[in-house]
Amino acid sequence: MAILYMISLFLLSPASAEELTSYAFVNDDGTIRIKKKTIHLYGIHIPGTSNNCRTTQHPPVCGQRAALALEFKIKSFVKCEIISDNPNGSLTGWCFVNYSHFDEGDDLSAYLLERGWAAALPDAPIEYHTLEKIARSRGMGVWGIAIDRPYISPFR
Repeated sequence: MAILYMISLFLLSPASAEELTSYAFVNDDGTIRIKKKTIHLYGIHIPGTSNNCRTTQHPPVCGQRAALALEFKIKSFVKCEIISDNPNGSLTGWCFVNYSHFDEGDDLSAYLLERGWAAALPDAPIEYHTLEKIARSRGMGVWGIAIDRPYISPFR
């Protein structure tokens, strides 16, 4: 009886989301490119690349630091579950590295939030907002560096 119930749930459930799995290239704006498709990481906003961080040595660009952090993290294949198509032809996806059959891997959005290189969007999971608040309180990433313009997410 339980097997019959499981089969009916499987047949009646919506089709599984599209997945892209391949080697990923990181774009300057913090998006990733897999199989010639541009993917925005789900639930986060990465600051614009024109924002310069003020330091005593030189003014590095804050937005590119998110891209550098992603390049550092992505050492192998990336798996993205596509959540939505965007009007400009890009995609939004929930992306992971270091995944296996037994482990879902490391969430790239959470990785950037933990290090302070992204802000959680209003509709992001509560865990993302928590990670952003922790990074803010610790002064990590964009939250600890003076920026030439105030960092205000267009989504807030």
